[in-house]
Amino acid sequence: MVTGIFVLCMVVVMLSFMDNMKLIQQKAEVDQLARRYILRMETVGGLLTEDRDRLVEELTALGITAVDLSGTTMDEAEYGSKIELRIRGLVGGKYEVEETRVSTAKN
Repeated sequence: MVTGIFVLCMVVVMLSFMDNMKLIQQKAEVDQLARRYILRMETVGGLLTEDRDRLVEELTALGITAVDLSGTTMDEAEYGSKIELRIRGLVGGKYEVEETRVSTAKN
């Protein structure tokens, strides 16, 4: 009887762990996307419309919903100006994810 309860508890812990690892993996992938896009933004001076659309598509493919990019530098910034990429959304429809990257325009 005690062994059965122990096994059941271990299964619950393992399932919880696996679910949390999936969330951590999705956050890491958002982090990598943000890095890639801020580097692109440095080169062109902001987040171009086609880049924005592609970023939203890639985030959606990762399972991020309710994507919000407000606060992101959309207009072309002058050389040396601060540029910012802000990504907000929901993972699994209930967990908030937010990633902010700041750099300098080098266009």
